[in-house]
Amino acid sequence: MIHLQQLTLRRNQREILQGVNLQILPGEQWTLLGRNGCGKTTILEMINGYLFPTTGTVDVLGYRYGRVDVREVRKKIGYIGPTLIEKLTLRDPVWEIVVGGAFAFLRIYQEVPEEIKAQAYEQLERVGLSALAEQPFGTLSQGERKKVLLARTLMASPELLILDEPCAGLDLYERERFLESLARLSDQKLSMLYVTHHIEEIIPIFTHVALMSQGKIVASGRKKEVLTAEWLGAAYDLPIAVEWRGDRPWIQVVEERK
Repeated sequence: MIHLQQLTLRRNQREILQGVNLQILPGEQWTLLGRNGCGKTTILEMINGYLFPTTGTVDVLGYRYGRVDVREVRKKIGYIGPTLIEKLTLRDPVWEIVVGGAFAFLRIYQEVPEEIKAQAYEQLERVGLSALAEQPFGTLSQGERKKVLLARTLMASPELLILDEPCAGLDLYERERFLESLARLSDQKLSMLYVTHHIEEIIPIFTHVALMSQGKIVASGRKKEVLTAEWLGAAYDLPIAVEWRGDRPWIQVVEERK
């Protein structure tokens, strides 16, 4: 599914990535966790083929980058990033925003076949927004807009779904509703890579975690093996306690013993 081997990235004498290795197998759901500036988004850009490493190899969905047209690989990747909402037209109805995902269009300028429109409604139903299908996109809350992007992405039936901090800017209610929408995707043959720096967003659907610090992956594997006080404390440089409730981790900064 994804195989990153010994990735480095250097810019102006600065090492942004340092020997990154990561392997994600089909059916696994991963979270990439770490502090701001540790290299998470850089790795996503490499997986999407928008950025290439100084050294190392990137294999995605069975294709080695540098030997394949990355535009063809991107057609099999669903991506939700922080800038996509800004490119969409707020007055367009929600269902048209979703239909655009089937054609990789930001706006629809042609007649939409009824079967494609019906598919858009099905995806909106999946994320709990079918009642808002005819409303202008701009009237939705931030959390609802994120769920529309999720429905839009699923229109292309991707094999891999990449989410770059999708809950950024959402309040507690909106965050939990979005995470519920993600949990409903467990019945699809789809692998996910979810990037965050908030451990509480790692809901039960996620099986594995890669923990980053200063351009390196310091631990990776099944989430309960990685999300320990020792590993998290080292990555965040803080004394940390971790509590598990319903297969979901919660983090607390604790006072250091004197």
